[in-house]
Amino acid sequence: MIRQIIHIDKEKCNGCGLCAKACHEGAIEMVDGKAALTREDFCDGLGDCLPACPTGAITFEMREAPAYDEEAVEKAKGIPMAGTRGSGAFTSKDGELAQWPVQIRLIPTKAPYYDGKGLLVAADCAAYASESFHKMFMKGRTTVIGCPKLDPVDYTEKLAAIISSNEITDVTVVRMEVPCCSGLTKAVENAVNISGKNIPVKKVTLSSRGGTL
Repeated sequence: MIRQIIHIDKEKCNGCGLCAKACHEGAIEMVDGKAALTREDFCDGLGDCLPACPTGAITFEMREAPAYDEEAVEKAKGIPMAGTRGSGAFTSKDGELAQWPVQIRLIPTKAPYYDGKGLLVAADCAAYASESFHKMFMKGRTTVIGCPKLDPVDYTEKLAAIISSNEITDVTVVRMEVPCCSGLTKAVENAVNISGKNIPVKKVTLSSRGGTL
């Protein structure tokens, strides 16, 4: 199957072993002083190992790989099966979140859960500011979140790839009133232009108290 999975650049790997410790599934091991993905079926594609890597040796890629085998992972840990997890589409019992992951840096650029839906690009803080965030903005949309101030990347390229590669009906940007959030709106505008698609973009700004400005 084609799915999101991690890729380890051995040239960049310094052998610190932090990624292996951060991988809760046991998919990464140290081999000859370098990190290696030894069990592809143990990799859930969520990337707990990414922030642990100090050299940027770990990235995501979409490629042919065996499905994530949660049962095998739990058996290896000696833990009874208690449910399912992993990336992809799902139904949230308590809210309107329709897929996982949600971070712009982690979410794949192409997936079935984008097609035929609007794309919600929201600031990290927005859901905490607005108590009605799920019903007002997330319902019926694929949600991605980010913070231009905290994430040391420009979201434009990733968002453009998402918009170009999927049948997205529209884009809604929900940002906070703080100046640093303007980078999120700019990234979306640039991404839509780069994609070449003529889709509507709605921009919403929330106050620190959650009201719409």
